[in-house]
Amino acid sequence: MKRPGIEQLEVYFPAQFVGQQALEVENGVSSGKYTKGLGQLQMSFCTDLENIHTVALTVVNNLMAKSSIKYSDIGRLSVSSETILDKSKSIKSVLMQLFENSKNHNVEGVDYLNACYGGTAGLFDAVTWVASEDWDGRYALVVCVDIAEYAAGPARPTGGVGAVAMLIGPNPVISLEVGRASYMKHVYDFYKPYLSSPYPVVDGKLSNSCYIEAIDECYEKFLNTMEKRTKKPLKLDDFDHCIFHSPYNKLVQKSYGRLVYNDFLRRPEEYPAFGQFQTFRESKPAETKTDRNVINTFSKAVSKDYETKVGPSTFLPKRVGNGYTASLYMSLASLLVESEIENLLNKRILAFSYGSGLCSSMFHLKIVDDQKRVCDFQRKANYNHRLQDRHEIAPDAFNQILADKESYNEREAMKPKHSTINLYPGTFYVVERTEKGVHSYRMYDGLLNKCNEL
Repeated sequence: MKRPGIEQLEVYFPAQFVGQQALEVENGVSSGKYTKGLGQLQMSFCTDLENIHTVALTVVNNLMAKSSIKYSDIGRLSVSSETILDKSKSIKSVLMQLFENSKNHNVEGVDYLNACYGGTAGLFDAVTWVASEDWDGRYALVVCVDIAEYAAGPARPTGGVGAVAMLIGPNPVISLEVGRASYMKHVYDFYKPYLSSPYPVVDGKLSNSCYIEAIDECYEKFLNTMEKRTKKPLKLDDFDHCIFHSPYNKLVQKSYGRLVYNDFLRRPEEYPAFGQFQTFRESKPAETKTDRNVINTFSKAVSKDYETKVGPSTFLPKRVGNGYTASLYMSLASLLVESEIENLLNKRILAFSYGSGLCSSMFHLKIVDDQKRVCDFQRKANYNHRLQDRHEIAPDAFNQILADKESYNEREAMKPKHSTINLYPGTFYVVERTEKGVHSYRMYDGLLNKCNEL
Protein backbone atom coordinates (compact mmCIF):
# COMPACT_ATOMS: atom_id res chain seq x y z
CA MET A 1 0.00 0.00 0.00
CA LYS A 2 1.33 3.45 -0.93
CA ARG A 3 2.09 5.62 2.10
CA PRO A 4 0.96 9.27 2.33
CA GLY A 5 3.59 11.96 2.72
CA ILE A 6 4.94 15.26 1.45
CA GLU A 7 3.76 16.33 -1.99
CA GLN A 8 5.19 19.84 -1.87
CA LEU A 9 7.36 21.89 0.48
CA GLU A 10 8.11 25.59 0.93
CA VAL A 11 10.83 27.28 3.00
CA TYR A 12 10.87 30.85 4.30
CA PHE A 13 13.47 32.88 6.23
CA PRO A 14 13.79 36.66 6.68
CA ALA A 15 15.64 38.92 4.23
CA GLN A 16 18.38 39.94 6.65
CA PHE A 17 21.14 38.04 8.41
CA VAL A 18 24.21 38.58 10.54
CA GLY A 19 27.50 36.84 9.72
CA GLN A 20 28.93 34.48 12.32
CA GLN A 21 32.49 35.58 11.60
CA ALA A 22 31.46 39.21 12.18
CA LEU A 23 29.81 38.16 15.45
CA GLU A 24 33.09 36.57 16.57
CA VAL A 25 34.81 39.92 16.15
CA GLU A 26 31.98 41.89 17.76
CA ASN A 27 31.86 39.57 20.79
CA GLY A 28 35.63 39.43 21.20
CA VAL A 29 35.82 35.64 21.05
CA SER A 30 38.53 33.58 19.38
CA SER A 31 38.44 33.33 15.59
CA GLY A 32 36.48 30.25 14.56
CA LYS A 33 34.50 29.88 17.79
CA TYR A 34 31.19 30.19 15.92
CA THR A 35 32.23 29.31 12.37
CA LYS A 36 34.24 26.19 13.32
CA GLY A 37 33.22 25.50 16.91
CA LEU A 38 29.51 25.71 16.11
CA GLY A 39 29.92 25.05 12.39
CA GLN A 40 27.67 27.99 11.48
CA LEU A 41 28.13 30.62 8.76
CA GLN A 42 25.21 33.05 9.04
CA MET A 43 22.09 33.62 11.13
CA SER A 44 18.73 34.97 10.01
CA PHE A 45 16.75 37.22 12.33
CA CYS A 46 13.57 39.30 12.42
CA THR A 47 13.10 43.02 12.93
CA ASP A 48 9.98 44.33 14.66
CA LEU A 49 8.19 44.14 11.29
CA GLU A 50 7.95 40.36 11.51
CA ASN A 51 6.62 38.09 14.21
CA ILE A 52 5.62 34.44 14.34
CA HIS A 53 2.26 35.20 12.71
CA THR A 54 3.74 37.05 9.73
CA VAL A 55 6.36 34.37 9.14
CA ALA A 56 3.65 31.67 9.17
CA LEU A 57 1.38 33.71 6.88
CA THR A 58 4.23 34.24 4.43
CA VAL A 59 5.34 30.61 4.15
CA VAL A 60 1.79 29.31 3.68
CA ASN A 61 0.91 32.00 1.16
CA ASN A 62 4.10 31.24 -0.80
CA LEU A 63 3.38 27.50 -0.82
CA MET A 64 -0.15 27.99 -2.07
CA ALA A 65 0.97 30.49 -4.74
CA LYS A 66 3.29 27.83 -6.20
CA SER A 67 0.71 25.07 -5.89
CA SER A 68 -1.98 23.98 -8.31
CA ILE A 69 -4.47 23.56 -5.47
CA LYS A 70 -6.89 26.00 -3.86
CA TYR A 71 -7.54 26.83 -0.20
CA SER A 72 -10.82 24.94 -0.50
CA ASP A 73 -8.72 21.81 -1.17
CA ILE A 74 -7.23 21.93 2.36
CA GLY A 75 -9.05 19.89 5.03
CA ARG A 76 -6.49 19.96 7.82
CA LEU A 77 -4.00 22.61 8.97
CA SER A 78 -1.69 22.35 11.96
CA VAL A 79 1.04 24.71 13.14
CA SER A 80 4.06 23.66 15.18
CA SER A 81 5.91 26.36 17.11
CA GLU A 82 7.36 27.23 20.50
CA THR A 83 7.14 30.97 19.69
CA ILE A 84 3.81 32.34 20.90
CA LEU A 85 2.16 35.76 20.85
CA ASP A 86 -0.94 34.64 22.68
CA LYS A 87 -1.38 32.01 25.39
CA SER A 88 -4.83 31.04 24.10
CA LYS A 89 -5.38 32.02 20.46
CA SER A 90 -3.55 29.64 18.13
CA ILE A 91 -1.28 30.59 15.24
CA LYS A 92 -3.48 28.29 13.12
CA SER A 93 -6.46 30.57 13.80
CA VAL A 94 -4.47 33.55 12.46
CA LEU A 95 -3.67 31.60 9.28
CA MET A 96 -7.39 31.08 8.69
CA GLN A 97 -7.43 34.66 7.34
CA LEU A 98 -5.88 33.20 4.19
CA PHE A 99 -8.95 30.95 3.78
CA GLU A 100 -11.54 33.74 3.88
CA ASN A 101 -11.95 34.23 0.13
CA SER A 102 -12.41 30.50 -0.42
CA LYS A 103 -15.11 30.43 2.29
CA ASN A 104 -13.48 27.22 3.54
CA HIS A 105 -13.93 27.10 7.31
CA ASN A 106 -14.08 23.31 7.53
CA VAL A 107 -10.39 22.89 8.40
CA GLU A 108 -9.41 20.78 11.40
CA GLY A 109 -6.15 20.99 13.36
CA VAL A 110 -4.59 23.37 15.88
CA ASP A 111 -1.10 24.20 17.25
CA TYR A 112 1.52 21.79 18.60
CA LEU A 113 3.91 22.90 21.34
CA ASN A 114 7.02 21.13 22.61
CA ALA A 115 10.26 22.97 21.94
CA CYS A 116 11.70 21.85 18.57
CA TYR A 117 9.70 18.62 18.27
CA GLY A 118 6.24 19.90 17.32
CA GLY A 119 6.75 19.73 13.55
CA THR A 120 7.28 15.99 13.72
CA ALA A 121 4.11 15.48 15.77
CA GLY A 122 2.24 17.53 13.18
CA LEU A 123 3.66 15.48 10.31
CA PHE A 124 2.80 12.15 11.97
CA ASP A 125 -0.78 13.23 12.66
CA ALA A 126 -1.32 14.68 9.19
CA VAL A 127 -0.18 11.45 7.53
CA THR A 128 -2.38 9.44 9.91
CA TRP A 129 -5.37 11.64 8.97
CA VAL A 130 -4.81 11.14 5.23
CA ALA A 131 -4.55 7.38 5.78
CA SER A 132 -7.62 7.19 8.05
CA GLU A 133 -11.31 6.55 7.49
CA ASP A 134 -11.97 10.17 8.48
CA TRP A 135 -10.04 11.52 5.48
CA ASP A 136 -12.37 13.48 3.19
CA GLY A 137 -10.10 13.49 0.13
CA ARG A 138 -8.54 16.90 0.80
CA TYR A 139 -4.93 17.79 1.60
CA ALA A 140 -3.31 18.54 4.96
CA LEU A 141 -0.95 21.43 5.60
CA VAL A 142 1.78 21.12 8.24
CA VAL A 143 3.44 24.41 9.17
CA CYS A 144 6.66 24.44 11.21
CA VAL A 145 7.67 27.97 12.23
CA ASP A 146 9.87 29.55 14.89
CA ILE A 147 11.92 32.59 15.81
CA ALA A 148 14.94 31.51 17.87
CA GLU A 149 16.31 34.43 19.85
CA TYR A 150 18.66 34.40 22.84
CA ALA A 151 19.69 36.97 25.42
CA ALA A 152 23.03 38.67 24.85
CA GLY A 153 25.79 36.21 25.70
CA PRO A 154 27.32 32.94 24.49
CA ALA A 155 24.02 31.40 23.31
CA ARG A 156 22.96 34.28 21.05
CA PRO A 157 24.88 32.97 17.96
CA THR A 158 22.81 29.77 18.07
CA GLY A 159 19.62 31.61 17.13
CA GLY A 160 17.87 31.85 13.78
CA VAL A 161 14.50 32.06 12.06
CA GLY A 162 12.89 29.51 9.78
CA ALA A 163 9.57 28.30 8.50
CA VAL A 164 8.59 25.25 6.46
CA ALA A 165 5.14 24.49 5.09
CA MET A 166 4.45 20.96 3.85
CA LEU A 167 1.54 19.81 1.72
CA ILE A 168 0.56 16.30 2.83
CA GLY A 169 -1.36 14.03 0.50
CA PRO A 170 -1.83 10.49 -0.83
CA ASN A 171 0.57 10.79 -3.79
CA PRO A 172 3.78 12.01 -2.17
CA VAL A 173 7.22 12.83 -3.52
CA ILE A 174 8.53 11.98 -0.03
CA SER A 175 6.57 9.31 1.83
CA LEU A 176 6.57 8.68 5.57
CA GLU A 177 7.44 4.99 5.77
CA VAL A 178 6.18 2.45 8.30
CA GLY A 179 8.32 2.08 11.43
CA ARG A 180 9.56 4.61 13.95
CA ALA A 181 10.68 4.92 17.57
CA SER A 182 10.46 7.64 20.21
CA TYR A 183 12.17 8.59 23.46
CA MET A 184 10.39 10.92 25.91
CA LYS A 185 11.64 12.14 29.27
CA HIS A 186 11.19 14.96 31.81
CA VAL A 187 14.29 17.21 31.72
CA TYR A 188 14.96 20.93 32.21
CA ASP A 189 17.63 21.31 29.53
CA PHE A 190 15.96 24.20 27.65
CA TYR A 191 12.74 25.92 28.63
CA LYS A 192 10.96 29.30 28.69
CA PRO A 193 9.53 29.94 32.16
CA TYR A 194 9.21 33.73 31.82
CA LEU A 195 6.16 34.39 29.67
CA SER A 196 7.03 38.08 29.24
CA SER A 197 10.39 37.21 27.60
CA PRO A 198 11.13 35.43 24.31
CA TYR A 199 14.45 34.20 25.67
CA PRO A 200 14.90 30.66 27.01
CA VAL A 201 16.77 29.33 30.01
CA VAL A 202 19.41 26.95 28.65
CA ASP A 203 21.68 24.40 30.26
CA GLY A 204 23.93 23.86 27.24
CA LYS A 205 25.90 20.88 28.53
CA LEU A 206 22.78 19.10 29.72
CA SER A 207 20.98 19.82 26.44
CA ASN A 208 23.82 18.33 24.37
CA SER A 209 23.93 15.29 26.64
CA CYS A 210 20.15 14.83 26.35
CA TYR A 211 20.35 15.11 22.56
CA ILE A 212 22.96 12.33 22.36
CA GLU A 213 21.05 10.20 24.87
CA ALA A 214 17.94 10.56 22.70
CA ILE A 215 19.94 9.59 19.58
CA ASP A 216 21.14 6.41 21.31
CA GLU A 217 17.72 5.43 22.64
CA CYS A 218 15.80 6.21 19.45
CA TYR A 219 18.29 4.47 17.17
CA GLU A 220 18.36 1.27 19.21
CA LYS A 221 14.57 1.11 19.41
CA PHE A 222 14.18 2.04 15.74
CA LEU A 223 16.54 -0.73 14.60
CA ASN A 224 14.81 -3.26 16.87
CA THR A 225 11.40 -2.23 15.50
CA MET A 226 12.52 -2.39 11.89
CA GLU A 227 14.34 -5.69 12.28
CA LYS A 228 11.17 -7.28 13.70
CA ARG A 229 9.28 -6.04 10.65
CA THR A 230 11.84 -6.99 8.00
CA LYS A 231 13.24 -10.13 9.67
CA LYS A 232 16.79 -9.06 8.76
CA PRO A 233 19.63 -7.02 10.30
CA LEU A 234 19.59 -3.28 9.71
CA LYS A 235 22.31 -0.63 10.02
CA LEU A 236 23.17 2.90 8.94
CA ASP A 237 24.45 1.75 5.55
CA ASP A 238 20.90 0.70 4.67
CA PHE A 239 19.95 4.39 4.44
CA ASP A 240 21.10 6.69 1.68
CA HIS A 241 20.80 9.95 3.62
CA CYS A 242 20.44 11.15 7.21
CA ILE A 243 18.85 14.37 8.43
CA PHE A 244 18.93 15.75 11.97
CA HIS A 245 17.42 18.49 14.06
CA SER A 246 20.15 21.12 13.76
CA PRO A 247 20.57 23.65 16.59
CA TYR A 248 24.10 24.10 15.17
CA ASN A 249 26.09 22.13 12.64
CA LYS A 250 28.79 20.73 14.90
CA LEU A 251 26.15 18.78 16.83
CA VAL A 252 24.92 17.27 13.56
CA GLN A 253 28.46 16.08 12.77
CA LYS A 254 28.73 14.48 16.21
CA SER A 255 25.31 12.88 15.81
CA TYR A 256 26.20 11.07 12.60
CA GLY A 257 29.37 9.73 14.24
CA ARG A 258 27.22 8.65 17.16
CA LEU A 259 25.04 6.50 14.91
CA VAL A 260 28.15 4.79 13.56
CA TYR A 261 29.30 4.25 17.15
CA ASN A 262 25.98 2.55 17.92
CA ASP A 263 26.31 0.36 14.82
CA PHE A 264 29.79 -0.62 15.93
CA LEU A 265 28.62 -1.64 19.43
CA ARG A 266 25.91 -3.83 17.90
CA ARG A 267 28.28 -5.59 15.46
CA PRO A 268 31.96 -4.76 16.14
CA GLU A 269 33.12 -7.65 13.93
CA GLU A 270 31.93 -5.72 10.88
CA TYR A 271 34.49 -2.95 11.48
CA PRO A 272 37.89 -4.74 11.32
CA ALA A 273 39.41 -1.96 9.20
CA PHE A 274 38.76 0.56 11.96
CA GLY A 275 41.24 -0.65 14.52
CA GLN A 276 40.85 2.50 16.60
CA PHE A 277 37.21 1.55 17.21
CA GLN A 278 38.07 -1.69 18.97
CA THR A 279 39.14 0.04 22.19
CA PHE A 280 35.51 1.04 22.69
CA ARG A 281 34.03 -2.47 22.44
CA GLU A 282 33.28 -2.67 26.16
CA SER A 283 31.92 0.86 26.41
CA LYS A 284 28.34 1.58 27.32
CA PRO A 285 26.61 4.42 25.44
CA ALA A 286 25.28 5.97 28.65
CA GLU A 287 28.87 6.43 29.87
CA THR A 288 30.18 8.05 26.70
CA LYS A 289 27.62 10.78 25.91
CA THR A 290 30.19 13.54 26.49
CA ASP A 291 33.39 11.52 25.94
CA ARG A 292 35.45 13.65 23.54
CA ASN A 293 37.61 10.66 22.59
CA VAL A 294 34.57 8.70 21.41
CA ILE A 295 33.06 11.74 19.71
CA ASN A 296 36.25 12.68 17.84
CA THR A 297 37.22 9.12 16.89
CA PHE A 298 33.92 8.23 15.24
CA SER A 299 33.26 11.65 13.73
CA LYS A 300 36.67 11.81 12.03
CA ALA A 301 36.61 8.19 10.87
CA VAL A 302 33.34 8.68 8.96
CA SER A 303 33.90 12.23 7.71
CA LYS A 304 33.79 11.18 4.03
CA ASP A 305 30.51 9.32 4.50
CA TYR A 306 29.18 12.33 6.39
CA GLU A 307 29.84 14.65 3.44
CA THR A 308 27.90 12.33 1.14
CA LYS A 309 25.01 11.22 3.36
CA VAL A 310 24.51 14.29 5.55
CA GLY A 311 26.42 17.18 3.97
CA PRO A 312 23.76 18.37 1.48
CA SER A 313 21.16 18.63 4.27
CA THR A 314 23.35 21.08 6.23
CA PHE A 315 23.65 23.74 3.51
CA LEU A 316 20.62 25.81 4.51
CA PRO A 317 20.76 25.36 8.32
CA LYS A 318 24.36 26.64 8.35
CA ARG A 319 23.20 29.84 6.61
CA VAL A 320 19.89 30.42 8.38
CA GLY A 321 20.56 29.16 11.90
CA ASN A 322 18.29 27.28 14.26
CA GLY A 323 14.67 27.17 13.12
CA TYR A 324 13.52 25.15 16.17
CA THR A 325 10.45 23.20 14.91
CA ALA A 326 11.41 24.02 11.31
CA SER A 327 15.03 22.92 11.72
CA LEU A 328 14.69 19.24 10.74
CA TYR A 329 12.49 20.12 7.78
CA MET A 330 14.84 22.86 6.60
CA SER A 331 17.44 20.09 6.56
CA LEU A 332 15.08 17.98 4.45
CA ALA A 333 14.54 20.88 2.05
CA SER A 334 18.28 21.43 1.86
CA LEU A 335 18.89 17.76 1.04
CA LEU A 336 16.35 17.86 -1.80
CA VAL A 337 17.55 21.17 -3.27
CA GLU A 338 21.32 20.67 -2.96
CA SER A 339 21.55 17.03 -4.13
CA GLU A 340 21.96 15.78 -7.69
CA ILE A 341 18.84 14.09 -8.99
CA GLU A 342 20.50 10.66 -9.22
CA ASN A 343 21.24 10.86 -5.49
CA LEU A 344 17.55 11.33 -4.69
CA LEU A 345 15.50 8.96 -6.82
CA ASN A 346 14.15 6.04 -4.78
CA LYS A 347 16.46 6.91 -1.86
CA ARG A 348 15.79 6.30 1.82
CA ILE A 349 16.25 8.99 4.47
CA LEU A 350 16.79 8.37 8.18
CA ALA A 351 15.44 11.31 10.22
CA PHE A 352 16.03 12.28 13.85
CA SER A 353 13.78 14.85 15.52
CA TYR A 354 14.57 16.33 18.94
CA GLY A 355 12.79 18.80 21.18
CA SER A 356 14.08 19.80 24.59
CA GLY A 357 12.17 18.85 27.65
CA LEU A 358 12.51 16.18 26.10
CA CYS A 359 10.68 14.63 23.14
CA SER A 360 12.41 12.79 20.31
CA SER A 361 11.66 10.40 17.45
CA MET A 362 13.54 8.56 14.74
CA PHE A 363 11.69 7.68 11.55
CA HIS A 364 12.38 7.17 7.88
CA LEU A 365 11.26 8.68 4.60
CA LYS A 366 11.46 7.52 1.01
CA ILE A 367 11.78 9.61 -2.15
CA VAL A 368 9.73 8.54 -5.15
CA ASP A 369 11.45 6.99 -8.18
CA ASP A 370 10.08 9.59 -10.59
CA GLN A 371 12.56 12.04 -12.08
CA LYS A 372 9.97 14.49 -13.38
CA ARG A 373 8.20 14.82 -10.02
CA VAL A 374 11.44 15.10 -8.03
CA CYS A 375 12.78 17.76 -10.41
CA ASP A 376 9.53 19.71 -10.08
CA PHE A 377 9.75 19.39 -6.28
CA GLN A 378 13.34 20.70 -6.37
CA ARG A 379 12.39 23.65 -8.54
CA LYS A 380 9.46 24.74 -6.37
CA ALA A 381 11.32 24.22 -3.08
CA ASN A 382 14.48 26.04 -4.22
CA TYR A 383 15.39 28.82 -1.79
CA ASN A 384 18.72 29.94 -3.27
CA HIS A 385 17.27 33.04 -4.93
CA ARG A 386 16.16 34.15 -1.47
CA LEU A 387 19.60 33.52 0.04
CA GLN A 388 21.17 35.64 -2.70
CA ASP A 389 18.72 38.51 -2.10
CA ARG A 390 19.36 38.79 1.63
CA HIS A 391 20.97 41.83 3.25
CA GLU A 392 23.87 41.43 5.68
CA ILE A 393 23.44 43.47 8.86
CA ALA A 394 26.35 44.49 11.08
CA PRO A 395 26.45 42.85 14.54
CA ASP A 396 25.98 46.13 16.41
CA ALA A 397 22.85 46.88 14.36
CA PHE A 398 21.62 43.31 14.90
CA ASN A 399 22.04 43.64 18.69
CA GLN A 400 20.27 47.01 18.65
CA ILE A 401 17.30 45.53 16.77
CA LEU A 402 16.91 42.81 19.42
CA ALA A 403 17.24 45.46 22.14
CA ASP A 404 14.53 47.54 20.45
CA LYS A 405 12.20 44.53 20.42
CA GLU A 406 12.92 43.86 24.10
CA SER A 407 11.98 47.41 25.02
CA TYR A 408 8.38 47.22 23.81
CA ASN A 409 5.76 47.08 26.54
CA GLU A 410 3.29 44.31 25.70
CA ARG A 411 0.44 46.29 27.31
CA GLU A 412 0.98 49.34 25.12
CA ALA A 413 0.09 50.00 21.49
CA MET A 414 3.01 49.48 19.11
CA LYS A 415 3.87 50.41 15.54
CA PRO A 416 7.12 48.98 14.09
CA LYS A 417 9.97 51.44 13.84
CA HIS A 418 12.13 49.46 11.41
CA SER A 419 12.03 49.89 7.62
CA THR A 420 10.29 47.62 5.14
CA ILE A 421 13.18 48.13 2.70
CA ASN A 422 14.72 44.71 3.44
CA LEU A 423 11.50 42.69 3.10
CA TYR A 424 11.10 40.26 0.23
CA PRO A 425 8.09 41.03 -1.97
CA GLY A 426 5.24 38.82 -0.77
CA THR A 427 6.25 39.05 2.89
CA PHE A 428 3.58 39.71 5.48
CA TYR A 429 4.53 42.30 8.09
CA VAL A 430 3.16 43.95 11.23
CA VAL A 431 1.21 47.17 10.71
CA GLU A 432 0.42 47.72 14.38
CA ARG A 433 -0.50 46.12 17.68
CA THR A 434 -3.18 47.68 19.85
CA GLU A 435 -2.93 48.02 23.63
CA LYS A 436 -5.26 45.00 23.80
CA GLY A 437 -2.79 42.86 21.89
CA VAL A 438 -4.68 42.78 18.59
CA HIS A 439 -2.32 42.70 15.60
CA SER A 440 -2.98 43.80 12.03
CA TYR A 441 -0.87 42.66 9.10
CA ARG A 442 -0.18 43.53 5.46
CA MET A 443 1.60 41.81 2.61
CA TYR A 444 4.47 43.80 1.14
CA ASP A 445 4.79 43.56 -2.65
CA GLY A 446 7.91 45.69 -3.04
CA LEU A 447 6.03 48.95 -3.70
CA LEU A 448 5.49 51.14 -0.67
CA ASN A 449 1.97 52.14 -1.63
CA LYS A 450 0.74 48.74 -2.71
CA CYS A 451 0.20 46.53 0.30
CA ASN A 452 -2.61 44.06 0.81
CA GLU A 453 -3.99 44.33 4.33
CA LEU A 454 -5.51 41.45 6.28
